[in-house]
Amino acid sequence: MGKIVALLGAMDTKGAEYRFVQGILEERGHQTLVIDVGVLDPPLLAPDITRDRVAAEAGADADALAAARDRGEAVAAMSRGAAALLPRLHAEGAFDGVLALGGTGGTSVACAAMRELPLGVPKVMVSTVAGTDVSGYVGVSDIVMVPSIVDVSGINRISRGVLARAAGAIGGMVETAVPAAADRPLIAASMFGNTTPAVETAKAVLEAAGYEVLVFHCTGTGGRTLESLVQAGLAAPPGGRREHGHTRHRRAGLPRHGQLLGAGHSAGAARRPTQLPAQPERHAGANGCR
Repeated sequence: MGKIVALLGAMDTKGAEYRFVQGILEERGHQTLVIDVGVLDPPLLAPDITRDRVAAEAGADADALAAARDRGEAVAAMSRGAAALLPRLHAEGAFDGVLALGGTGGTSVACAAMRELPLGVPKVMVSTVAGTDVSGYVGVSDIVMVPSIVDVSGINRISRGVLARAAGAIGGMVETAVPAAADRPLIAASMFGNTTPAVETAKAVLEAAGYEVLVFHCTGTGGRTLESLVQAGLAAPPGGRREHGHTRHRRAGLPRHGQLLGAGHSAGAARRPTQLPAQPERHAGANGCR
């Protein structure tokens, strides 16, 4: 049975590229939901969700943004609008996965929206910045970044292959059913290299007792990911022993944004917030680093 893939991007500057991937998805039996976040010129691909609707979500006016010709203002407004609209459309069942194509501006808008989608919703971003540090775009989400190799500017011998395979990737993702399994009570653990034996031993004991243990590596990103799952209600907050990214904020009187000895493993200023959401089912938590 065909699925619906949201195509999120600037249909004024990237309309030809989106039409190309749309055709590939339709050949596989899927439908598309075209969401236009371009503001400068008329769309080259007719949208299902207009730029006016996206801009309105941010309290902005698409015509005013176009008249101002301020790229920074337009990107900021459409980022806010897309980030507000996309998760609501998904909750309403409007699409099953999302594919976006773009340069720095298009990547900023699309990833801001993708980051607001639940974990597990297929998200593919073909981007000119995918070969760089994309942590600012991906955050703690599961966005798949695909290097565009060449600029997203027309269909040529390079982009044809990149875009076709990106369309194939999102098509395969939305087609794939996650096998069902019996979920067990969750315990969140964090682990660093020198604590691996202890955490692995504890994990085996806990699993034998009927728990499912999610292990996060203490690289900063791991700590932030753990926190995002706690905030989403998917895991109970870790307790007791301290996680690496957290201790780097607390030792030697460092501020929360500081890092000990210049190491690059900060878990961020939001590490271990004081106000946590109510948990539908409270489970024990464990941290593997002291």
